[in-house]
Amino acid sequence: MKCPYCQFLEDRVLESRAIREGDAIKRRRECLHCTRRFTTYEHIEERTLMVVKRDGRREPFDRQKLLRGLELACRKRPIAVDRLSAIADGLEREALDRGEVEIPSIRLGERVMEILHGLDPVAYVRFASVYRDFQDVSQFNELLAGFRPEKRPRSVRNGRATAGRTAPGGNT
Repeated sequence: MKCPYCQFLEDRVLESRAIREGDAIKRRRECLHCTRRFTTYEHIEERTLMVVKRDGRREPFDRQKLLRGLELACRKRPIAVDRLSAIADGLEREALDRGEVEIPSIRLGERVMEILHGLDPVAYVRFASVYRDFQDVSQFNELLAGFRPEKRPRSVRNGRATAGRTAPGGNT
């Protein structure tokens, strides 16, 4: 492995560990020339997954591009980067496990929205607004309608509707 600092071709492995549920190996290395340390990753090269864009173009699946989109949607939200990385890995794995060589970008985007909907409503709205290219506020309102709580049934006490208020003494 070539040292990224001095380009020397010999190093020693200090530590190795399996990552991504055993699908890859992370190795900590030390250059034998400059003694600086660096990390490398090994993974099995699988067939290339292609993404079919809306206009019909095809491009290789780019995990980093997907991860950037997830990070943007989840910026300043209480979601760990490791969780986002696991989501990106999972989406890629789903497609490969189905034996697909091409996946429509529409299906990929909808799947991301499903995951974000269950993970964080703000991240979901951020992603959906960019993914669906919202042009006006009414489109946001339609999206948010799925998050609005249903109206609670009104309580009836002494023949009067109380709309969930608590009466003196703690009774409703």
